[in-house]
Amino acid sequence: MQMVVALIVLFVMIGVLSGLLLRNRKIKPKSKKRATPNRSNASNSSKPRIQRKENRTDQEILQSSFDRLSGAEFERLLALYFRDQGYKVQEVGIGGRDGGVDLVIIDQRGEKTAVQAKCYAAHNTVGVSVVRELVGAKRNHDCILSLLITTSDLTAPAKKEAEQFKVEYWHGGILENKLKAWGKWQPGDNFRKSRVSAQSSARSEIQTAKVQVAASKDACSCGAEMVLRKSPYGKQFYGCSSFPKCRVTRPV
Repeated sequence: MQMVVALIVLFVMIGVLSGLLLRNRKIKPKSKKRATPNRSNASNSSKPRIQRKENRTDQEILQSSFDRLSGAEFERLLALYFRDQGYKVQEVGIGGRDGGVDLVIIDQRGEKTAVQAKCYAAHNTVGVSVVRELVGAKRNHDCILSLLITTSDLTAPAKKEAEQFKVEYWHGGILENKLKAWGKWQPGDNFRKSRVSAQSSARSEIQTAKVQVAASKDACSCGAEMVLRKSPYGKQFYGCSSFPKCRVTRPV
């Protein structure tokens, strides 16, 4: 009998303990998950914004030196040049990935030439990889010939590679001579015009001021002419010719 009672008490205690444990689990607050920053947003915010140049007119490009041109503007300059030389020009590389070819120029016989344009600073020379890229890419545009144009120069290995694969190239000196002989490319011309205009305007303003000063000495406020007079003490001054009706005087 005692054993039965002991078992009952044991079961009751187990039930009470299990109930307490279940209650604690329900009351226990849920741990808040730490908010993880949006990686895409974070990465986007850390990236510097690309400064896009506003589109400039052909006239502005024709008045800009090489160091004032973007890559796309340099290609446009070359397109203008080749069109005036009688070529049909396909601007295949402007505004996107060129794949090694920026322009395709077609002569009157229908012969196509793939053109790669590199607007580089003088110290930044064109390497072998650019030549090889042009050689491989010209086939994608059904071009027989290839022409590499740069504002700087080619490295010695690049020149050797170009000669080996018959790639014609224009370095900065050749290009500048061709564009100057063309006549339409006049870098800095806009600056010179504005400076001449400013000088002309300044001269005009000075001349106007001189005329106004002379007129103010010749005419009195009453409308009569001012004449040179001398005081009793020998000092010269301008006096109104209608004196004594008008007694206006001015210093010489």
